[in-house]
Amino acid sequence: MRFPSAVRAFAVTAVILGAAASLAVAAGKAGTAAQRAKPAPQPPLVIPPATPPATTPPAPGPGETDETAALPTPSSAAQTLYSAARADLLQIRMLLRNGRSQSSVGSGFLVGTGNLVLTNYHVVSQMALDPDVYVGAYVDTDGKSGPVELLAVDVLHDLAVVRVDRDGTGFFKVPDKPVKLAQGQYLYSLGNPLDLGFAISEGAYNGIVTRSFYEQLIFTGPINSGMSGGPTVTAAGVVAGVNVSKRRDGELVSFLVPVRYAQELLRKAEQQPHPPKDFNPLIGQQLLAHQRALIDRLLAEPLSMRAMGPYQVPVRESQQLRCWGRSNFRAEAEYTLDAVSCAMEAAVYVSDSQQTGHVSMTHQVLRSSALHPLQFAVLASSRFRVDSIGAGRDTRLTRPACTEMFVHTATLPVRAVTCVRAYRKFAGLYNFTLLAASTDDPHASLQSRLDLAGVSYDNGLRATRAFLSALGRSRR
Repeated sequence: MRFPSAVRAFAVTAVILGAAASLAVAAGKAGTAAQRAKPAPQPPLVIPPATPPATTPPAPGPGETDETAALPTPSSAAQTLYSAARADLLQIRMLLRNGRSQSSVGSGFLVGTGNLVLTNYHVVSQMALDPDVYVGAYVDTDGKSGPVELLAVDVLHDLAVVRVDRDGTGFFKVPDKPVKLAQGQYLYSLGNPLDLGFAISEGAYNGIVTRSFYEQLIFTGPINSGMSGGPTVTAAGVVAGVNVSKRRDGELVSFLVPVRYAQELLRKAEQQPHPPKDFNPLIGQQLLAHQRALIDRLLAEPLSMRAMGPYQVPVRESQQLRCWGRSNFRAEAEYTLDAVSCAMEAAVYVSDSQQTGHVSMTHQVLRSSALHPLQFAVLASSRFRVDSIGAGRDTRLTRPACTEMFVHTATLPVRAVTCVRAYRKFAGLYNFTLLAASTDDPHASLQSRLDLAGVSYDNGLRATRAFLSALGRSRR
């Protein structure tokens, strides 16, 4: 049945706005308040037993010699840099207030001759989010330790500034202007990998990551857990970036935060009269700023339409979102399933258990000429899993408030379910999930899903409305 355009527009909007009433109670309970290189607790080092030396050394075998094999010549640049920089390298530790047991470790470095230290936000996130539970401490290359005071955070670029009770020697200087790097230029990364001791590693600069929402540098060199927050410098000792993460699915694919973002955060830390007593509202403000830019960019142009069997579905393929397709087509199969999924490759790190500022969308088309319409309806219903939303208890979010309606887009009748969850610590942020299934064909079913993590309520409505309205039937 065709509906007048005004009725269709009202119905599409109603299914989204309908979640507001259910959400009010849940949201009212909410408080106001590349693998990242986040170190994990390490197993104890097991040293194999030594083999007692024989009374007489064995004679060399065929093709062997008793001369000691020559070791590779160490990089003189790396030796010089480490010797000059070691005094200003720090390990940053997160400790439980109760018992002072170690929870996580990362790296940092003193800037200039003052007592300000640059590191990653994710290194100090525990004390930023839960200062009543966690405190920070540092250990330098000589074994001296002391407390850490958190001054400023930049969650979006994964940076933080802390203050310690000692001054730097002046080796690490953050340049006033961004460093100009040439592809293939050697860089040197410093930090404390795997809590084993301070180290320096060599690698090459290989450009800027194009698929990240925020600019990062590609460093073809090892950055291991524990080196997060350490500096990466040029051969002249100029800070080029801050170690942040690496890819598990590649070899020596690591990432740096460009030094210009560190410059901005240091200025803020130096200019503020007092550090915030509670960083949660500040983190929430930064996440709100991120979601505004995210949704504005997502909806800057109409969503692209892609044909999937008899249906037209919206997608967004860009530098930030990548799309992938798959199919189960087999001649003997009772039904076929074609799918396309688009998702951002990066999200904003909030804590070990929470990442946000992310968008993903999925479309699946089920078709069968072999199954009876009732059998096909059972199959399609089994894949439309509304109960999977919020199935696991998550104390960071309210319980999902869901609204289900049957609506009609311009060319397609749809069953639509919208679920919304509020963030307890960050007022004004929500997770939206939209599920939609076509109801026009007894032998075919389009099932679509949109997930928005960490958006404002208004922007959640904007995005879900645009997505749902774009679903349609191909012209025959």
